[in-house]
Amino acid sequence: MAVKDRDRFSTATRLKLLGEQTAARVYRSQTKRQARRSRLTGRAALLALVLCSLIVALAYPMRQYVSQRTQVANLERQREQARQRVEQLRDLKARWQDDAYAQQQIRQRLHYVMPGETGYVVIDPDAAKQSRAEQGAAGRPWYANVWDGVDKSDAADQ
Repeated sequence: MAVKDRDRFSTATRLKLLGEQTAARVYRSQTKRQARRSRLTGRAALLALVLCSLIVALAYPMRQYVSQRTQVANLERQREQARQRVEQLRDLKARWQDDAYAQQQIRQRLHYVMPGETGYVVIDPDAAKQSRAEQGAAGRPWYANVWDGVDKSDAADQ
Protein backbone atom coordinates (compact mmCIF):
# COMPACT_ATOMS: atom_id res chain seq x y z
CA MET A 1 0.00 0.00 0.00
CA ALA A 2 2.85 2.28 0.65
CA VAL A 3 3.85 1.90 -2.97
CA LYS A 4 0.39 2.88 -4.09
CA ASP A 5 0.32 5.95 -1.88
CA ARG A 6 3.68 6.96 -3.10
CA ASP A 7 2.58 6.38 -6.69
CA ARG A 8 -0.52 8.51 -6.09
CA PHE A 9 1.55 11.52 -5.22
CA SER A 10 4.16 11.12 -7.87
CA THR A 11 4.62 13.74 -10.55
CA ALA A 12 3.88 11.38 -13.40
CA THR A 13 0.62 10.33 -11.81
CA ARG A 14 -0.39 13.89 -11.17
CA LEU A 15 0.40 14.88 -14.75
CA LYS A 16 -1.52 11.89 -16.05
CA LEU A 17 -4.55 12.79 -13.90
CA LEU A 18 -4.34 16.43 -14.90
CA GLY A 19 -4.15 15.43 -18.58
CA GLU A 20 -7.23 13.23 -18.24
CA GLN A 21 -9.21 16.01 -16.56
CA THR A 22 -8.17 18.50 -19.22
CA ALA A 23 -9.08 16.07 -21.99
CA ALA A 24 -12.51 15.53 -20.41
CA ARG A 25 -13.10 19.31 -20.24
CA VAL A 26 -12.05 19.79 -23.86
CA TYR A 27 -14.27 16.93 -24.98
CA ARG A 28 -17.25 18.41 -23.09
CA SER A 29 -16.71 21.87 -24.56
CA GLN A 30 -16.46 20.42 -28.08
CA THR A 31 -19.71 18.49 -27.69
CA LYS A 32 -21.44 21.62 -26.37
CA ARG A 33 -20.07 23.64 -29.26
CA GLN A 34 -21.29 21.06 -31.73
CA ALA A 35 -24.71 21.02 -30.08
CA ARG A 36 -24.95 24.81 -30.31
CA ARG A 37 -23.63 24.88 -33.84
CA SER A 38 -26.08 26.33 -36.31
CA ARG A 39 -27.87 24.09 -38.74
CA LEU A 40 -26.86 26.34 -41.65
CA THR A 41 -24.98 24.25 -44.14
CA GLY A 42 -23.01 25.48 -47.10
CA ARG A 43 -25.83 24.67 -49.52
CA ALA A 44 -28.37 26.50 -47.42
CA ALA A 45 -26.13 29.56 -47.20
CA LEU A 46 -25.64 29.52 -50.98
CA LEU A 47 -29.39 29.20 -51.53
CA ALA A 48 -30.06 32.12 -49.17
CA LEU A 49 -27.45 34.20 -50.99
CA VAL A 50 -29.00 33.42 -54.40
CA LEU A 51 -32.51 34.24 -53.16
CA CYS A 52 -31.37 37.54 -51.65
CA SER A 53 -29.58 38.52 -54.84
CA LEU A 54 -32.71 37.68 -56.90
CA ILE A 55 -34.88 39.79 -54.62
CA VAL A 56 -32.47 42.70 -54.87
CA ALA A 57 -32.20 42.31 -58.65
CA LEU A 58 -35.99 42.26 -59.13
CA ALA A 59 -36.87 45.01 -56.66
CA TYR A 60 -36.08 47.95 -58.96
CA PRO A 61 -37.90 46.63 -62.06
CA MET A 62 -40.95 45.78 -59.95
CA ARG A 63 -40.98 49.27 -58.46
CA GLN A 64 -40.72 50.75 -61.95
CA TYR A 65 -43.56 48.54 -63.17
CA VAL A 66 -45.84 49.57 -60.32
CA SER A 67 -45.06 53.27 -60.74
CA GLN A 68 -45.65 53.07 -64.50
CA ARG A 69 -49.00 51.31 -63.99
CA THR A 70 -49.98 54.09 -61.58
CA GLN A 71 -48.93 56.70 -64.11
CA VAL A 72 -50.93 54.98 -66.86
CA ALA A 73 -54.01 54.89 -64.63
CA ASN A 74 -53.63 58.61 -63.85
CA LEU A 75 -53.26 59.46 -67.54
CA GLU A 76 -56.34 57.44 -68.42
CA ARG A 77 -58.32 59.26 -65.73
CA GLN A 78 -57.11 62.63 -67.05
CA ARG A 79 -58.01 61.60 -70.59
CA GLU A 80 -61.53 60.68 -69.48
CA GLN A 81 -61.93 64.01 -67.67
CA ALA A 82 -60.69 65.89 -70.75
CA ARG A 83 -63.12 63.96 -72.95
CA GLN A 84 -66.01 64.87 -70.65
CA ARG A 85 -64.93 68.52 -70.63
CA VAL A 86 -64.78 68.57 -74.45
CA GLU A 87 -68.25 67.05 -74.54
CA GLN A 88 -69.57 69.75 -72.18
CA LEU A 89 -67.96 72.50 -74.25
CA ARG A 90 -69.43 71.11 -77.48
CA ASP A 91 -72.85 71.03 -75.85
CA LEU A 92 -72.43 74.61 -74.65
CA LYS A 93 -71.26 75.74 -78.08
CA ALA A 94 -74.29 74.11 -79.68
CA ARG A 95 -76.57 75.91 -77.22
CA TRP A 96 -74.93 79.26 -77.95
CA GLN A 97 -75.53 78.69 -81.68
CA ASP A 98 -79.25 78.89 -80.96
CA ASP A 99 -80.40 82.55 -81.09
CA ALA A 100 -83.15 81.97 -78.53
CA TYR A 101 -80.65 80.66 -75.95
CA ALA A 102 -78.25 83.55 -76.61
CA GLN A 103 -81.09 86.06 -76.25
CA GLN A 104 -82.23 84.38 -73.01
CA GLN A 105 -78.72 84.55 -71.56
CA ILE A 106 -78.29 88.19 -72.57
CA ARG A 107 -81.57 89.12 -70.91
CA GLN A 108 -80.76 87.13 -67.77
CA ARG A 109 -77.14 88.12 -67.29
CA LEU A 110 -77.14 91.71 -68.56
CA HIS A 111 -80.77 92.56 -67.67
CA TYR A 112 -81.61 93.66 -71.21
CA VAL A 113 -85.21 94.30 -72.23
CA MET A 114 -86.66 94.30 -75.70
CA PRO A 115 -88.12 97.53 -77.10
CA GLY A 116 -91.63 98.03 -75.76
CA GLU A 117 -91.07 95.86 -72.69
CA THR A 118 -90.98 97.21 -69.17
CA GLY A 119 -87.99 96.25 -67.09
CA TYR A 120 -88.46 95.56 -63.42
CA VAL A 121 -86.42 94.18 -60.54
CA VAL A 122 -87.86 91.79 -57.97
CA ILE A 123 -86.67 92.61 -54.51
CA ASP A 124 -85.71 89.58 -52.56
CA PRO A 125 -86.85 89.54 -48.93
CA ASP A 126 -83.43 88.12 -48.03
CA ALA A 127 -81.72 91.16 -49.59
CA ALA A 128 -80.19 92.06 -46.23
CA LYS A 129 -78.09 88.90 -46.46
CA GLN A 130 -76.44 89.94 -49.73
CA SER A 131 -72.76 90.56 -49.69
CA ARG A 132 -71.33 94.07 -49.74
CA ALA A 133 -69.82 93.45 -53.14
CA GLU A 134 -73.27 92.95 -54.66
CA GLN A 135 -74.71 95.95 -52.80
CA GLY A 136 -71.85 98.13 -54.01
CA ALA A 137 -72.64 97.32 -57.67
CA ALA A 138 -75.10 100.22 -57.91
CA GLY A 139 -72.40 102.78 -57.14
CA ARG A 140 -70.02 101.55 -59.85
CA PRO A 141 -70.02 102.35 -63.56
CA TRP A 142 -72.15 100.11 -65.77
CA TYR A 143 -69.21 98.61 -67.63
CA ALA A 144 -67.73 97.32 -64.35
CA ASN A 145 -70.98 95.48 -63.69
CA VAL A 146 -70.95 94.04 -67.22
CA TRP A 147 -67.40 92.82 -66.74
CA ASP A 148 -68.35 91.20 -63.41
CA GLY A 149 -71.21 89.46 -65.19
CA VAL A 150 -68.80 88.11 -67.79
CA ASP A 151 -66.47 86.85 -65.02
CA LYS A 152 -69.38 85.21 -63.18
CA SER A 153 -70.64 83.51 -66.33
CA ASP A 154 -67.14 82.29 -67.10
CA ALA A 155 -66.78 80.92 -63.56
CA ALA A 156 -70.21 79.25 -63.80
CA ASP A 157 -69.17 77.44 -67.00
CA GLN A 158 -66.10 76.00 -65.34
